[in-house]
Amino acid sequence: MPFRSGFVCILGRPNAGKSTLLNALVGEKLAIISRKPQTTRNRIQGVVHLPKRKGRDGAQIVLIDTPGVHKPDSSLGRKMMVEVREALEGCDLVLVIMDAARKFETRDQYALDLLKQSRTPAFLILNKVDLIRDKEKLLPLIEEYRKLHDFREVIPISALKRDGLEALLKKVVAALPAGPAYFGEDQVTDQPARFMTAEIIREQILQGTEEEIPYATTVMIDSFEEGAKLTRIAATIYCERAGQKGILVGKRGQMLKKIGSAARWQIERMVGTKVYLELYVKVQPGWRDSRGFVEELDWRRQLEQLTGRPAEHTKQFENSKFAAHNNHSK
Repeated sequence: MPFRSGFVCILGRPNAGKSTLLNALVGEKLAIISRKPQTTRNRIQGVVHLPKRKGRDGAQIVLIDTPGVHKPDSSLGRKMMVEVREALEGCDLVLVIMDAARKFETRDQYALDLLKQSRTPAFLILNKVDLIRDKEKLLPLIEEYRKLHDFREVIPISALKRDGLEALLKKVVAALPAGPAYFGEDQVTDQPARFMTAEIIREQILQGTEEEIPYATTVMIDSFEEGAKLTRIAATIYCERAGQKGILVGKRGQMLKKIGSAARWQIERMVGTKVYLELYVKVQPGWRDSRGFVEELDWRRQLEQLTGRPAEHTKQFENSKFAAHNNHSK
């Protein structure tokens, strides 16, 4: 039987569990997770390698996690929705993930409208079924969704508990065309280590702060120097107001120290060396509404500026380094 491969886009509202599903299927933490909406701001690729075994052909699934579908009200929001639309272009299958523990709302229709525009085959993934005690309640919910779109499959899962994932993978592989492996067996993502480092730092901000702070902050890596035993990293946390900077720094710098310590531990696991991490906080008023600043946050653009080459020519090198370090840290 032929080897199967393809690109599978994960689409859904904020907090539906898209990033949790990506991490669970790949078996690595590639996307940061938070209960706060709009945690994911960029599309993220994760590669699932499935060797040939009894009852299943060999396959490679390139999953594309996307920002939560929403109606944007800022340059950042519009950039996030561009990421969603670009992810939908050229993919072989869409996994529309919905929170099974929540009733369908008009805002969910926006995601379905994007799906219909793409005209791509789709599975409906009903996530968080572990929160539903009476599983019979799933039947009318499934029927309701089937009336809204012609889904090829409807699959109940719990990404957090990893329930139903084997059945999901089997059906995804069956829906993919015969094709080559797009990534090497040791590669699990297209993200460069610099971008993942910035996301790890941002995750700690999401977990450690409340109210407007998580949404008004972003992180840029100023320098990233890898050595055999020590990786030196300098990063700047941008916020929009002086009051936000005060909260991020904290009394006697304690909040910034807490963010840095928690982030450094995760970064060390990723890169496989000790890490010296310097964090700075700067005020960039209204950065979410600045198209130029938001564009500078795109790691693909940053990589092109660093190397002088398009991102696709450098990501193989970055992937190999990440895979090697990740395997070392297991």
